[in-house]
Amino acid sequence: MESGLSADTDQEKRVQIKSKKQVVEQMNRYKELLKTVLDGQADMAADTKRVLLEELEANFEAAVRANVLVKGQTWDEAPDAEAEDEALDLESLLDDTIVETTRRRRTFPKRILPHVVHSIKAEHRLMELYQQKYKAEEAPKDLDRERVMNSLSAEAPAMVESAIQIVKSISTLQEQAQGLCQILSMKTSDATLEVHREVFGQSGAAAPSVMAAARSRQPRKRAVEEADCYRKRADEEGCPQ
Repeated sequence: MESGLSADTDQEKRVQIKSKKQVVEQMNRYKELLKTVLDGQADMAADTKRVLLEELEANFEAAVRANVLVKGQTWDEAPDAEAEDEALDLESLLDDTIVETTRRRRTFPKRILPHVVHSIKAEHRLMELYQQKYKAEEAPKDLDRERVMNSLSAEAPAMVESAIQIVKSISTLQEQAQGLCQILSMKTSDATLEVHREVFGQSGAAAPSVMAAARSRQPRKRAVEEADCYRKRADEEGCPQ
């Protein structure tokens, strides 16, 4: 417990410094003074003086290092002065770079603006030199062509309506043709033969063959006549006597 208190007391007595560089500069100044301590000893050999001076400087330097704290650290734990100088130089360089960049961003746009305006005005003047001074003449109008186009535009709705009617007529004709084809393709059934027998009597057997021969000569006309004949006969048989 007493040793801990003594260590804290010794630590408090040490001189607090921020950088080794300042201490090194002071020690170098005092070393120059120490070299003059033995100048008055004329009867002492030069080698002896040199050894004593070296021991004196070493003891002085050791005593200084033991009694200072560099930012709360001992001399051996603290970084060297050269490393501190490099860090300080880097920080100074960064600060200078930031300051210079800020200054350029603030001042350069104002310097560049007049030159930009001058360049734009010069480009406008050059473009004016290339402008056409004469307007191109208008092409003459073709009256005949305009008359034809107007006539076509006026008749176009009627032509469209006529085309629509033609298409509708074609559709109607197609439906009628399909119905006629169905009638022509009909075959004689047993009921039809029975009707022939009742209508024509004994000649009913020959009627289909005669009608078939006539149908082969005039199929469409014959088919229509047969259909009308069958319908009329059916109506007569259905009427009361």
